[in-house]
Amino acid sequence: MGLVGGDATKEEGIEKGSSVLTSRSLRLRHERFAAKVDQRATEWYKKYVVEGLLRRKPLKPSQDGRHIPLEAARDTPLIDERRGHEYLSNTIRTSRYTVVDFLPKQLIFQFTRLANFYFLCVGIPQTIPGLSTTGSYTTILPLLFFVLLTIFKEGYDDYKRHRLDKLENANITTVLGNPRPQASLTAPPGKWSRLRRVFSRTQTNRDAEEDDLEEDSDGDLRWNKLHWQDVKVGDIVRLTRDEEVPADLVLLNSTGENGIAYVDTMALDGETNLKSKESLPAFKLCDSIPAIRSRKAEFVLEDPNPDLYRFDGRVSVDGKTLPLTLNEVIYRGSTIRNTDRVIGLVINTGEECKLRMNANQHPKAKKPALERISNRIVITLAFYVIVLSVGCSMGYIIWRSSTERRSWYLTDATVAFKEIIIGFAIQFNNVIPLALYVSLEIVKLGQMWMLNGDVEMYDETTDTPARCNTNTILENLGQISYIFSDKTGTLTENVMKFRKLSIAGTSWLHEMDLEEDTADSIEIPPQTATGGMMQISREVTRVIHEDDEPPMASPVTITVTSPTFMRMPSYCGRRSSSQWRSTGRPDHQQPEVNTRDLLEFIRLRPASPFARKARDYILSLALCHTCLPEMKDDKMDFQASSPDELALVRAAQELGYLVIHRSSQTVTLKISSLDADDRTEVYEILDVIEFSSKRKRMSIVVRYPDGRICIICKGADSTILPRLRLANLALQKVNEVRKSAELEHEMLRRSEQMEPRNSFGGRPSMTLGRKSLAIPVQPSPSKKRPAIERSRSFEASQIRFSDDRPRPSRPSLGVRTVSLDINKALSAPHTVPLAPIDDKFSFLDDPSINDDSAVFTRCFKHLDEFATEGLRTLLFARKFIPAEEYRLWRKLYNDATTSLVDRQEKIEAAGEMIEQSLDLIGASAIEDKLQVGVPETIEKLRRANIKIWMLTGDKRETAINIAHSARICRPGSDIFILDSTKGDLETQILGVVEDIQAGCIHSVVVIDGQTLGVVEQSSTLKALFYALIPTIDSVICCRASPAQKSSIVKGIRQRVPGALTLAIGDGANDLAMISAAHVGVGISGKEGLQAARVADYAIAQFRFLQRLLLVHGRWNYVRTAKFVLATFWKEMFFYLPTALYQRYNGYTGTSLYESASLTVFNTLFTSLAVIIPGIWEQDLSAQTLLAVPELYVYGQRNTGLNGMKFIGWMLAAATEGIGVWFVVWAGYGAVFGTVKDDGLYALGDLAFTVGVVWINYKLFILETHHKSSLVLGGFGITFAGWWLWNIILSAIYSRSVSIYAVRDGFLITFGSDSMWWLTLIIVVAVLICLELGFKAIKRNMIIGGLWQWPPWKRRAPGDSAEEWHLELWQELEQDPYMQERLRKINEGTEGNEEVEEPVIRLSEADGIEMGRIS
Repeated sequence: MGLVGGDATKEEGIEKGSSVLTSRSLRLRHERFAAKVDQRATEWYKKYVVEGLLRRKPLKPSQDGRHIPLEAARDTPLIDERRGHEYLSNTIRTSRYTVVDFLPKQLIFQFTRLANFYFLCVGIPQTIPGLSTTGSYTTILPLLFFVLLTIFKEGYDDYKRHRLDKLENANITTVLGNPRPQASLTAPPGKWSRLRRVFSRTQTNRDAEEDDLEEDSDGDLRWNKLHWQDVKVGDIVRLTRDEEVPADLVLLNSTGENGIAYVDTMALDGETNLKSKESLPAFKLCDSIPAIRSRKAEFVLEDPNPDLYRFDGRVSVDGKTLPLTLNEVIYRGSTIRNTDRVIGLVINTGEECKLRMNANQHPKAKKPALERISNRIVITLAFYVIVLSVGCSMGYIIWRSSTERRSWYLTDATVAFKEIIIGFAIQFNNVIPLALYVSLEIVKLGQMWMLNGDVEMYDETTDTPARCNTNTILENLGQISYIFSDKTGTLTENVMKFRKLSIAGTSWLHEMDLEEDTADSIEIPPQTATGGMMQISREVTRVIHEDDEPPMASPVTITVTSPTFMRMPSYCGRRSSSQWRSTGRPDHQQPEVNTRDLLEFIRLRPASPFARKARDYILSLALCHTCLPEMKDDKMDFQASSPDELALVRAAQELGYLVIHRSSQTVTLKISSLDADDRTEVYEILDVIEFSSKRKRMSIVVRYPDGRICIICKGADSTILPRLRLANLALQKVNEVRKSAELEHEMLRRSEQMEPRNSFGGRPSMTLGRKSLAIPVQPSPSKKRPAIERSRSFEASQIRFSDDRPRPSRPSLGVRTVSLDINKALSAPHTVPLAPIDDKFSFLDDPSINDDSAVFTRCFKHLDEFATEGLRTLLFARKFIPAEEYRLWRKLYNDATTSLVDRQEKIEAAGEMIEQSLDLIGASAIEDKLQVGVPETIEKLRRANIKIWMLTGDKRETAINIAHSARICRPGSDIFILDSTKGDLETQILGVVEDIQAGCIHSVVVIDGQTLGVVEQSSTLKALFYALIPTIDSVICCRASPAQKSSIVKGIRQRVPGALTLAIGDGANDLAMISAAHVGVGISGKEGLQAARVADYAIAQFRFLQRLLLVHGRWNYVRTAKFVLATFWKEMFFYLPTALYQRYNGYTGTSLYESASLTVFNTLFTSLAVIIPGIWEQDLSAQTLLAVPELYVYGQRNTGLNGMKFIGWMLAAATEGIGVWFVVWAGYGAVFGTVKDDGLYALGDLAFTVGVVWINYKLFILETHHKSSLVLGGFGITFAGWWLWNIILSAIYSRSVSIYAVRDGFLITFGSDSMWWLTLIIVVAVLICLELGFKAIKRNMIIGGLWQWPPWKRRAPGDSAEEWHLELWQELEQDPYMQERLRKINEGTEGNEEVEEPVIRLSEADGIEMGRIS
């Protein structure tokens, strides 16, 4: 029955998953059809345009690969078999245009914008004489000016990218060849000061090598300094330590041990570990020019392709053919590390390098998302213009038949219908104002300056402000739904710090790197010198039987302490608090003991069992690694293959075990002792079994000074546990801890379901409620999740789930179940007196620290805690090996290392034999330091309804750890791992769908690059995967290549068309992703020059992203949306009286307004009313937007500009325009009394004045929330300028026979008419009163919860912050108490502190009332 029930449940889950997929099937079909059409159009374009017209045919693959000879003295360039001429140069280009294609591409781009095309269609007929009543060039000239201005701006932006390309192409490297002029590195002038500092350091390093280069020559060959752009395929390049690789190389020689070169590929694939590259044995002697000259070889290589993780090739040398693999190739984008010098042969250059083939090489210009809506508005208004033109033309036909034919003075004055309709179309074309786009460019320039000048996004450490490279998409920053982030250098600083350790079931915090050196300020108590620091002087004895303890694991019997610890006295009391807090779990209580306490205990009880275990652990840290010590500036430093190893060795140094020398045979330790004399120990290195991604561990076999042989192994818990001596017991305890963790996770998840949620399922930043609706929040029955068995890919190292409850004060030992009387338990005939110790060490006398079962349980709990805090965990184990056993194993291992067939597999098999029956020493936890403010930023962005993806080239375990520490994964998150090696992917995806249907508070999918490749190859899996992804909260994609990162972004853009994407990264491996997203952001701090020059925006730290989006994004979206609405509103309002006036002039097209005033209407009298708010408006304060990130959904939901809002503004414009015309017409002469001037100009100027005054008052005073001095000044200037214009026009206008009696009109005739002024005042006053009345009614209805729009979709008022109207928030943030609460929320969030949240209760009777919730 259980099986049947399980199958039924599974089928039901599959059906639910299928229903989710079916709901998207129609859209997917439409997308597939659109994709096919796009694919067919692309194929035709390539076939007929690119290949036929431009004669650019795709390259055919070479017959036998790329042949590159090793010829040092070659002068002629090699010929590319596929092209028939030289290989591509080493010049790279990230700019979008060239000098040749810039103008054609820009003209096509500009006139594919709907508005520009519309004005082009209107402007061309307008130039035909006799058709236009408003001038011949009033549209086409401003259009050309605007288009050229936009083209110039785009060209300048691309010119800046071109300058940065020139900087990279001008880098210098060393190439072997005939003597040539030596290249020099010159820093660019101007504002690139930070780049000049970088290049000056590079130049200094190169100048130091110059003498060596001149001495190393052989006849006509020498080492020359060349620019990167001059490097060619077949050149032999010489690189030094910390030098970047200029092109793809085959390694010929390295000065590293055994010919190994260490390479940093972080900018290429995002991995932090150094890669070891080894040249083939036939080239290891090519370390000088004569040796290179004498060596003849030919390389046959694969054609250029973007695959970073595979390389095929061969080399013929000395009559032998040897294979070439990834192990001998170094790609461009890498950096030489820990190796003094390498020599390589260039095989790929420029755009054919792996790095550039993974980049989106020539991205298209990006368009703002609001342009789609504005295009619809333009189409709507174009239809309105057509209807209006046709209507007026029909009116003319009616008037012609009724009046014109009967009027003798209009004989032969008939106008053809086509001419009259074109004339009206030209007259009313300003309903779609060209000024919209001219002013919008000015607005966006101002918004760009505001963003660049924000000191809150300035980083003092790197002297880097925020920078906008593309100002055309500023409003997109306020509508982002997906963020795709790199890991290394973007979220993390790539700095590893040893943070915690677990020894014998006890947990210790290591924070020596955080502590300040306060030795001079601390007074040492007198009793410290004698060792009598203890407040409790009780004697405790322990019986030590020889057979109870294993032999001393370490020959070190001296008392050990850190050199830093020696200078700082021990503290008698407990620490008030730890200096370190987990970024992933800031509420997590840390151990009360740290490694300083550990060293103090070792000093006080050097012979205790725990002290011996602790020394063995520290010794393992100091021995099990491959770091090489070196002196730098009189300080000891280390060359490490990975930052993890460096953190472990530095921790050993801080704990008193300093590696002072390491070779392939020995490692020498300097061990600090209690007395001033340090002791040196030499350990013989017998074998090193290297770490690999398959083994997930590293082992070292050493001979201790006393002659014993020991193997020390460190690695992931999933690989160490099965190899322990008590493996069965260990695995049993792992399962127990896992079950406990899953139970706690389920309890935590259910408790989170009870918490209030906002409208999109997130935790609210503020709790809002209505007094009249004080209904207790109950969990929705449909969202309750049954306790189901999940099919996750689980390793021991991936036990992520832990509860949020505080840990006991001493989490090291968990809960003690036995109360022990230590004196009685340890009484025995043979006793060793122990020094009195502080109470804080009393838990170390617990006998359970010698109980393997208890130690395993506690150690694995520590691992779980470390992992949930985002720390990278390792287990250490060891075993002493009898000499005879080692001798037999050594023979097998030697055979494996010298095997010519399956060498790596045999080495791993031999290592498997010796790495058995190990004893657990302890566990370590390393912190991959995040950039400042990363967790808080991610938490705020999540609350802003933004889904965050992490795309990295690093391994899965590392990515998940960082996701925890960065809070991409929350404590209650459900993590689903998709792995193509663990079974059928379709079943896995449907299983995730089933679990999501069962109910998830926060879901995270983890997928690797290999699995993603399998998904991309199957249309079924691809459809399933991309249908699942929108329902997931976060995604972690590990081991992803740059091309895969780009494809993921493009996939989301295609399948979630309404969502805007943002990609952020710092390295060359992020360029394709940044270019593919709607918005690209580059980190321009220490490593970000490559990404910053391609990205649309550059910031120095990830934490600035929250201000960039939540503040500037929101502001720019609101500004641009209001700008568009206000511009269309004023044009509709202003031109309606002219349309209505046509009834009184026989529909002849006569304008109500005088032409000079009409020409400058948008330029002088209404431009500031939209430009100034468009640049400086702030609908809400930055403090409010940062404290309540949920308000960001205003842009995501297109609240600022949508169809309904546009219709509302247009209806208001139509109502006001019609009302103004009839009141002006009736008030000045038609109904009420006589007037001094009954001419057209007086009537038109009155309507014009009403329009100018009302437009400026409404937009400046009524619609602008942030009324700064600029806003009030703009209103004053425009208001005064209009009257000044009337005075000037009246004084200087020439006297002529015209329907517009302008001369002396304002100064003498109608300007002195009180009726004219009275009509003006009445009309404006009525408009103001109506607007204020509407706003007052709306405000009261909002407070009363009655304002629901549209009214036929009434819904219950929500309690979420983002659901409250903007007007309410604008009023709330003016309250002093509310301002203080918002400030405390921001400070509490930044400081990871708990703050009480404000509650806002609203009711019709009580107005606004604020309270508190604890």
